[in-house]
Amino acid sequence: MKRVVVGLSGGVDSSVAAYLLQEQGYEVIGLFMKNWHDDSVTISNECPWLEDSNDALLVAEKLGIPFQTVDLSEQYRERIVDYMFNEYEQGRTPNPDVLCNREIKFDVFMKIALSLGADYVATGHYCRKGTIEKDGKEVYQLLAGVDGNKDQSYFLCQLSQEQLSKALFPIGELTKPQVREIAAKMDLVTAEKKDSQGLCFIGKVRLPEFLQQQLQPKEGVIYEISAEQETYAQEIPQFANIHEQLAYEAKNVEYTPQMGKEVGKHHGAHYYTIGQRKGLNVGGTKEPLFIIATDVNSNAIYTGQGHNHPGLYRKALFIKGKEVHWVREDLTLKDGETMDVMVRIRYRQPLQKATLHMFEDGMYIAFSEPQSAITEGQFAAWYIDDELIGSGVISK
Repeated sequence: MKRVVVGLSGGVDSSVAAYLLQEQGYEVIGLFMKNWHDDSVTISNECPWLEDSNDALLVAEKLGIPFQTVDLSEQYRERIVDYMFNEYEQGRTPNPDVLCNREIKFDVFMKIALSLGADYVATGHYCRKGTIEKDGKEVYQLLAGVDGNKDQSYFLCQLSQEQLSKALFPIGELTKPQVREIAAKMDLVTAEKKDSQGLCFIGKVRLPEFLQQQLQPKEGVIYEISAEQETYAQEIPQFANIHEQLAYEAKNVEYTPQMGKEVGKHHGAHYYTIGQRKGLNVGGTKEPLFIIATDVNSNAIYTGQGHNHPGLYRKALFIKGKEVHWVREDLTLKDGETMDVMVRIRYRQPLQKATLHMFEDGMYIAFSEPQSAITEGQFAAWYIDDELIGSGVISK
């Protein structure tokens, strides 16, 4: 009998995942990961991890499976929290959920599970795993979840073949309403529980307040750049080759205060991200202001009116060579090769048509349609049909 360790989070998805595995005849063990217990940054007197670990325990008792809590907060601080602060300080916007899966759930947590004699680790993600044979060896596929509305393959875009080989995603074939229905039928305490929001570890914490613990507020100026700014009307140069053209299309506009007008003040450029609209507190414009650039060195924020502002759009993005990751290693591109794929640059974004161009220094993604709010530090993930085959960190 194969043994599976399920990461029970205290939510409905992982509860049903555990139940389904039991139904399929696995020996199931429930583990709750405690990733964070710095009470100075949780909001109001809600202590989510206590409530969650309690719910996870009740589910385990109901299913009659062994249960324990593992404290991973040390590794969490080192691998996720420190990384996040470092990224924000440099004016990038990290994605802690993607990292949490690569570094914690399918690494630290997986090693604990394997040390308990587990054959697999299972989570409540809405995605599926496929297996194909290529040149006589098994290759694992990361496939989108059947529920298009909840597909979470994007959050697993950094997993390796090794990690996938030991992973199970029991609810990937189901929709959210079906999962809730099973939980209700089984009378699981989590059946009606709301989906967790916020970062995957701090529970109910608001990001700016969390960042303020480490990054000191400092007042800076908000500038508005007109859509008529001449930088947007510049003639496109002649390019010697496709590499030059892509580098030009992926490049950020370098804004200076002289290009715009002062419209307000902010508390620190590193708290803001490209495409953001809320939290600027600048009124009196015909259309809402969107952030088109932040400069952490000069502590300036540049904005433009309306979601069609030219400063929000780019045709291409760049990923450094060492940050290109192939889930399907057998499909890795070599220098000079290209591939037509579908790409998303943030969770829940509809897939966009694009071409990958591999060069020695890294990879360019060229989109058929210009993309809004391409954000450094976020992950771009590329798909063929419903299979996620690779990903990388968007670079400056």
